[in-house]
Amino acid sequence: MSDAATLAAGAKGLLDADTPDSVRLGVTEATELGARALRSIGYSDEEAKIIVDQLIDNALCGYRFASLPRILAIATDAKTRKARQPVKIVHETPLSALIDGGNNVGYISVYRGVRIAIEKAQLSGFASVGIYNSYYSGRNAYFVEMIAKAGLVGIHVASAQPRVLPIGGARPALGTNPICVGFPSANGPVVFDMGTAALMWGEVMLHAHIGKELPEGIGFDAQGNPTRDAKAVLEGGVVPFGDHKGYGLSFTAQALGLLAGAALATGKVQDYGFLFLVLDPKLMLPGGEFPAQMAELVAKVKATPRRPGVDEIRIPSERAYREREQRRKQGLVFDRKVVDSLNAL
Repeated sequence: MSDAATLAAGAKGLLDADTPDSVRLGVTEATELGARALRSIGYSDEEAKIIVDQLIDNALCGYRFASLPRILAIATDAKTRKARQPVKIVHETPLSALIDGGNNVGYISVYRGVRIAIEKAQLSGFASVGIYNSYYSGRNAYFVEMIAKAGLVGIHVASAQPRVLPIGGARPALGTNPICVGFPSANGPVVFDMGTAALMWGEVMLHAHIGKELPEGIGFDAQGNPTRDAKAVLEGGVVPFGDHKGYGLSFTAQALGLLAGAALATGKVQDYGFLFLVLDPKLMLPGGEFPAQMAELVAKVKATPRRPGVDEIRIPSERAYREREQRRKQGLVFDRKVVDSLNAL
């Protein structure tokens, strides 16, 4: 019996169901599979570790599409086949840094960027860091949780190449453009992470890989016609979430990506840019009250009287953190086609 099967056999109330089309792996097994696949497409042991650490955490938090399937996207992306240069700072002040990602995947370059942002904010109380000439950074919350664990408030915005149709448009003009904000509290980080698209591009790619249709009204083909065929949507795009409000947020994230240098590598204003704004709460509240106040705010919100049939009121990130610990014991479920494809690499 595999490591994951042993775990699952002794666990009650599995979060993720086993099916004939899925494979359950233990964290160690999944980590080794991901690292092998990454090394096979040219990443060093150190680079593979940085990437796979996030991918496994994404799976633990319940984001299967943002986990091992992303290696398949990296492997087939044209950028992966181009030459890479070391990640380097091209402009720096005590409060800021602009980083050329060297065409490295964002899991690596943005990880470097967030470490620099944390160090600068701890020294000066504030930091702004941008990363460009990179792609695919993964889940924003992974980086922002690092910021919050360091006792800092973090805002992270990522712009991308066009995948999202503007309201009334027949062709993509915006990226899926996630926005994430994180806060330290006396009871641990509180992180809110949202994509501004109705469906994240990684989910579209996973649907296409396993041959699953998309929900109605989300995807459009290359001619701007609505379709549920995920492969056709890969040639077109998806709509923003929440109509004009999501569109406005997506446009805002695209603009903020320019501050991170999105247009510097190729001259295109619709490209990848990763921006961090990090603040030490003591810059505003020198007495250090913020973590306790944040914990009190969480408690007040959770104590709100509930409507009939509601078991609890949750706050952002609570589900993910709770399920993270459960999946460590139960193992991680992946689509069999994804595991087979990774092994084939």
